[in-house]
Order: sequence, then structure tokens, then C-alpha cells
Amino acid sequence: QNPVRIVPIPVLGSSQNYAYLVIDVNNKVCGAVDPAEPDTVLAVAQKEGVKITTVLTTHHHWDHADGNPKMASSITNLHVVGADDRIPCLTHKVGDGDQFNIGDLQVTVRFTPCHTSGHVFYIVKSVPDQPLSVFTGDTLFIAGCGKFFEGTGEQMRHALMDVAAHLPSDSLVWCGHEYTVSNLKFALSIEPDNQALKDKMKWSQERIAAGLYTVPSTIGEELSYNPFMRVNLPSVKQTVGSIEDTDAETMRKLRERKNNFK
Repeated sequence: QNPVRIVPIPVLGSSQNYAYLVIDVNNKVCGAVDPAEPDTVLAVAQKEGVKITTVLTTHHHWDHADGNPKMASSITNLHVVGADDRIPCLTHKVGDGDQFNIGDLQVTVRFTPCHTSGHVFYIVKSVPDQPLSVFTGDTLFIAGCGKFFEGTGEQMRHALMDVAAHLPSDSLVWCGHEYTVSNLKFALSIEPDNQALKDKMKWSQERIAAGLYTVPSTIGEELSYNPFMRVNLPSVKQTVGSIEDTDAETMRKLRERKNNFK
């Protein structure tokens, strides 16, 4: 059996956030990713019969990090991991390439600044025949990406094209919000003939109608339909600007268009 089990936890109602438990099945310990609604996350951990040892904060925004004080006061010797000094109750500051463990599970940090200047991915390794799990916060969403609050098109290009796209294609993408259907609507405005996009839209609408989640996707899937991971394609460049644009320029123009998309 897979020694890693991921439990998505919808939190904060209308802001449609996801917190996650990353469970080391063999040792019954886990990490909590962005536990912004602490009571809910603690209750799920109790129901699962696991002990939270670590909080993994992707970035400092309140809807990801403001559960940390309650988590820290509820759990003795809790490790709170992150890359930004603005994260509440930070105990272990990490940077690109750093590694740490949750029980026997190895976690690797990749620095992905743009949405915020201290944003990271957490990449959780399982056994060799099982896919990686990538916690992408508000940098990579299913079929989308986060707003560039503290960064540039080049930084998001780096995060998506140099970091995310180079992970194994079966890696599972666990993102910070359930924005999939609205992201797909925008993606279809950029690539209306993309069959992978049309299929994903149908599937996602059915999932949401049934009260289910659209996480996880995979890196391979994202490369087939996420326009922000397709800024190197001439057709995408042409649609938002010019075929002569750099990938970073296309990324910036694509995000600008998304910001104004109704």
C-alpha cells in the first residue's frame, strides 16, 4: 500500500480554500498544509487517528497562514515550516531545495515567488512506484495560476515552466483553492478548440455538481490544458499578444487578461 495518504479539507467557505493532511500511514503522523481553519483540521486528524507534527505553510496570506497560532497552541512541539518571515509562529524557515521529514515521508521545498515573495511548493515523496504529491498553494491551480501580487511574469514563468513542468508527469497537484471551473472558463477563451480542456471542463462540472473535489490533477494534465503552462506555444502567444513575445511576456499578458476576464 502507498505509505502516503492525502486528505483534502475544504475550509473557509466562500473563499474555497483547501487545507490538507499529509499522512504517513505507517507511523500515524501527519503534516497539515495551510490549516487556515484549525478546529476543522484538528478534528479531521483526530478522526483519522493521526498526530499532526508539522504545519507546512505555502505563503503568508491570511487564508493560508492565520490558523497557525491556534495550531501551535493546540499541539506541543509543533514544527511550523515556511519561507517567509510574515508567516505566524514560524519555527523552521526553509529555502529552495531544503528537505525535511514527516515521519518517514521526505518533503522537498521549491521556492516559487510571485504570488507572494516567499511562496513555496512542498513536494512529498512516496515509495518509488507511487507518484509525488505537490502542494502548490496559490502558485499553480488546476488550469490556472495565482495573481502576481508580489512578483513578475518571469517569476511565474520560472515557477510553472522551470519548476512544476520539470516534475514527473504523474506528480499529483494539490492546490490551494477550488477555482477549477472558473479557471477552465478562462482557459477555453484562450484555447477554444483544446479537447483536453473541454473534457476537463465536463468532468469538473460533474464533480462540483456531485459535491466532490477537483483535486488532484497531475503535472502531465496541466501541461495539456493549463494556459499558464503553455505560454511557450505559438498559438497561446498569438492569442494574447505576439508570436515574438518571450514566455515571460506572454505569461504577464495572459495573467492581465485573466485579471480582467468576466
